[in-house]
Amino acid sequence: MSSRDLIGLHAQTACIWEATARKPGNIHRFRDFDDANYVDFLVSAAAIAPILHASPDHSVGRTLLDAVRQTRNCVRSNTNLGILLLLAPLTKAAGGRNLREELPAVLDALTVEDAAAVFDAIRLANPGGLGRAPKQDVSAPPTLPLREVMALAADRDLIARQYANGFREVFDDGAPAVLAGIERTGSMEGAILYAHLHMMSRHPDTLIARKRGIGEAEESARRARAVLDAGWPDGPVAWTAFAEFDAWLRAEGRGRNPGATADLMAACLFVLLHERRITLPPPLPWTAACSSWEEWNHPQGRHS
Repeated sequence: MSSRDLIGLHAQTACIWEATARKPGNIHRFRDFDDANYVDFLVSAAAIAPILHASPDHSVGRTLLDAVRQTRNCVRSNTNLGILLLLAPLTKAAGGRNLREELPAVLDALTVEDAAAVFDAIRLANPGGLGRAPKQDVSAPPTLPLREVMALAADRDLIARQYANGFREVFDDGAPAVLAGIERTGSMEGAILYAHLHMMSRHPDTLIARKRGIGEAEESARRARAVLDAGWPDGPVAWTAFAEFDAWLRAEGRGRNPGATADLMAACLFVLLHERRITLPPPLPWTAACSSWEEWNHPQGRHS
């Protein structure tokens, strides 16, 4: 099968892998939030797959709005707006011969109509911690093309920043970190966790910043770096640091949920799958052997 034939499958797989990996502070198969659960994320991934598969034939704005509508038909809360903001342009570019080479043209071709559709999608998804923008706020019709709208928010939003800089953090930082995590941990889940910690340590999570302030976002970055500096995933000291980081993120409900970083992980996984740097089935186990934190806290703490 060609890469284009696999766009929907790769998008769905990326979303499932991202949601399943037991990332600190996030929903996964052993931790839920009060208003969303792990199954919601699986259902959402299935709901959007056929829409993203058809993305090369439609505008980015239409793809995003259709996917958000379909998600809201299936689940009660916002599970994937950030992921869709990233995957809509990526899956459109994936219809060409080379994803990264095609993406600039996709971003440059974004229109005011795309921005209007994205604003509709954001209002429908109703994400937490959105706040108000001084220019081009989603409460009013946009007057600029979508890429210019996103550029206005690039300094305060990791996802918007990708539109402005050509998905630099996805291609040049997050995707290589996943591959480095594969080498370090020998598992897909370990690779995702390693990349998640790496990205948090380098780019303070902007969802945390919107909900709790830039100081706590920077503190989350410092703590993520401390986990890596402790040698995670090797040894009990590193696992204790990981457990403490997870507990700190969860101590304030969803206020410290590193959701922007999680969304970037889904985009990185899609890129790696589409470029066949990770294959299906993956040539390595899902979970690596654990050494402590009560064997990675496996069946415990199913609810936050």
